[in-house]
Amino acid sequence: MTRYLINRLLLSIPTLIAISAVVFLILALAPGNPMGEFASNPSISAEVRENIRRSLGLDQPIYIRYFKWIWAFLRGDLGYSFTSRSPVIDLILQRLPTTLWVVGSAYIISVLLALPLGIISALKRYSFLDQLVTTFSFLGFSLPTFFTGLLFIIIFSVNLKWFPFIYNSTLQVNSWATFIEQIRQSIMPVTVLALYQSAVLMRFVRASILEQLPQDYVRTAQAKGLQQWIILNRHILRNALIPVITLVALDIPTVFTGALITERVFRVPGIGALLIESIYRSDTPVIMAITFIYAILIVIFNLIADLTYGILDPRVRY
Repeated sequence: MTRYLINRLLLSIPTLIAISAVVFLILALAPGNPMGEFASNPSISAEVRENIRRSLGLDQPIYIRYFKWIWAFLRGDLGYSFTSRSPVIDLILQRLPTTLWVVGSAYIISVLLALPLGIISALKRYSFLDQLVTTFSFLGFSLPTFFTGLLFIIIFSVNLKWFPFIYNSTLQVNSWATFIEQIRQSIMPVTVLALYQSAVLMRFVRASILEQLPQDYVRTAQAKGLQQWIILNRHILRNALIPVITLVALDIPTVFTGALITERVFRVPGIGALLIESIYRSDTPVIMAITFIYAILIVIFNLIADLTYGILDPRVRY
């Protein structure tokens, strides 16, 4: 196990280096000028623009800027935003609590819904409940989040006036009334995200359970007279959850990086909205930091998923 872990960690280093180099090169060569707002200002002379460009390091070759960025990142310095001139780490930390609250709550709810409903749907195959759950999963998976978000706004905000359709980022939770208001403004974005994520997870759980039910070890356990819940808990789930663990491990990093479309629809000031705004402004340091942090989280949680396989399935050896 220790040797496998060390090998995977060593393998992840060139992977992350390659990802950072490709992303940095794409952002450096992408159309868009971080100096655009200065270039359009007639009161700023060409000399001042050049001094600003030099202070941002944009006058240096791409490879030098890349190595400087890598060295600063290893020291915990994510650089400064081109537009706001604020430290990138401060911008991310300002948005992170909102993202964790909205996207994290949605993911927890989706997992709590998808696991039992997917299991019941597989065990009660072709029943009315199975058809109901399958229909729900297909609808949730097929409808894009921007459509369901706009639909929720029209129904529950414009017509029924139950919930606010714009997320109030200035709300301070310091009393029971403000906590209720925080819940009210979070219900629609959390529901939209949970609807989509639970539908995806539910399909995987159902398909994994159905794949294990006809296996020989299940029939052997049934022939021994074991109760259904014991067979499910001790045998089926340990094998069926392996592909689900992979899906969950790939999805968890999105809890930290935000939901791009949903945050945009409901004006949620999360990291996803920050990334979209930075792309519009060609704010390379912010885009690079969020993208690379997401890549690191993907590598870490993939490793956690691989290690979990050995716990769920004793046949997996490292």
